Amino acid sequence: MTAGGERQEWLRKKPNYRLSGKLKIGAWIVTALVFVLVGLMRRPDLKIPLPEGVDLGFLPPIHALLNSAVAVCLIVALSAIRGGNVRRHRAFMLSAIALSVVFLLGYVAYHFTTVETLFGDADGNGNLEIGELQSVGLSRPIYMLLLVTHILAAAVSLPLILLTFISALTNRFRDHRSMAHWVFPIWLYVAITGPICYFMLRPYY
Repeated sequence: MTAGGERQEWLRKKPNYRLSGKLKIGAWIVTALVFVLVGLMRRPDLKIPLPEGVDLGFLPPIHALLNSAVAVCLIVALSAIRGGNVRRHRAFMLSAIALSVVFLLGYVAYHFTTVETLFGDADGNGNLEIGELQSVGLSRPIYMLLLVTHILAAAVSLPLILLTFISALTNRFRDHRSMAHWVFPIWLYVAITGPICYFMLRPYY
């Protein structure tokens, strides 16, 4: 079957609005739970002590690698759907979602057990002195701009990614295409800026 024929076969599938409605409720519940976890893990008084000899310091570079892999999957998936290859598009989008789930689990585990690293904190004491701020120059404002926009984009994209995925899963392809037009660049921005922020912060781990 040609790519065009395959695409038309998918488009002929009947939308399942009942299942879509139920999954949407689940998507918002998951989003709320993630937001609560992310808010709680930032609190120093809620850090979970690790057993002696256990260190999750190896996770940040893995997080960067996972985000990079997500970016690659998204780009390949976009290329595939533009060429009418629905199966390839679906496979890489599912891969992007799976990698994002693994990232989220690792991210939460790391921040619930490890003190947050600050950009410019050469001493690792968590308190930036005037001299430290001056020594990093313009790199810190650039880092903070990337970090803030990365976090905001991630927060906005989470429910939108889930809803866009649900629209495809329930054969609401017109809605899926309309939503993906806006969600894709936001998700790609998150996937690209994540590794950039890591490499900028890396000297202070």
